[in-house]
This record gives sequence, C-alpha cells and structure tokens, in this order.
Amino acid sequence: MVPAVVLLAGEQRREAALERAAREPVAGETRVDVDGREVRTPVVYAQVPPVGGDHDPVWQRCGFYTAPVRAENAVASLARGAVWVTYEPDLPSDQVELLRRLSGDGWSLVVSPFAGLPTPVVASAWGVQVTLPDARDERLEVFVRRYQDGAQAVRSGDACQGGTDAPLG
Repeated sequence: MVPAVVLLAGEQRREAALERAAREPVAGETRVDVDGREVRTPVVYAQVPPVGGDHDPVWQRCGFYTAPVRAENAVASLARGAVWVTYEPDLPSDQVELLRRLSGDGWSLVVSPFAGLPTPVVASAWGVQVTLPDARDERLEVFVRRYQDGAQAVRSGDACQGGTDAPLG
C-alpha cells in the first residue's frame, strides 16, 4: 500500500513541475510572426513544418496519425489552438509509441509523420515551434501544456471536434 502512495505523490510532484514549467517559454523555442486566411488552394509555407499562414477552412481533427496529413488542414488546427507534433517517418517505434500515448491524453494535439524535418521531432503551435532530438525530450510535454488551447490561437473553435481525419493524399 505504501508504494502506491509514494507513486501517487511522485506523479503529483511531476504534474506540478510540468505546470510550473509551462508558464514560461520553452527552452529553444522560436517565434515567427504569422498571419493567415482561409484558402482552398495549396500553400507553400516558409517553415518546415509550418507554424501558421494561409490554411484550409477545414481543420485536421486532433489525434494520432500514422500517415502524413495535409499541412493546410494542420495549420487550420494550429489557428484554432491545437499543437501539431510532427515526427520523422523513420523515428524508432518506441518513440512513436510515446507520441501515440501523448496524443491520447485529451489535449488539443495533432501528431503525424512529416518527412524532411530539421530534427526527428518538431512541436508547433500558431507562431511558435521547438525542435527536439527525440520524443523523450521533456520539453515536448511542457510545450504541449503551454500552447494547446493557448492565447496564440487566432480563431475560436474546438480544434478537436469536426474537421477532417483524412491523411494526405
């Protein structure tokens, strides 16, 4: 019985530490001034992956995807307050599983593979991004906590309801 109490207390301390960390900018994050409007045409973005700009009127439904998603739909999700976590398609399976579990925690989060990233994992919100060496980097969860449903969103609406769950192609 005592080990369960110790485990619970440890988890509460971890949660409190993550919440404190999420009040400050995440180490290594970059900010980009972006604006955007809804368009129905393909968009060429300045960042890889994009952190904002013109986007589809239909957003990408939150969740974990095993295939790439259209950037225009994912950017529409960012505009509504979601975080988009992208990972290299050849990311080790244990790290992909970590991302799958993260996406199931009830957050406004789209997780999908994306070829050609600057690092194996990249987390993006509207106008802000952090590049990560792997899915175990503690900054990932802090970034998601800080920016999901955050003030940086430019459109109101639930990024996790409605929208599309179609992959790219």
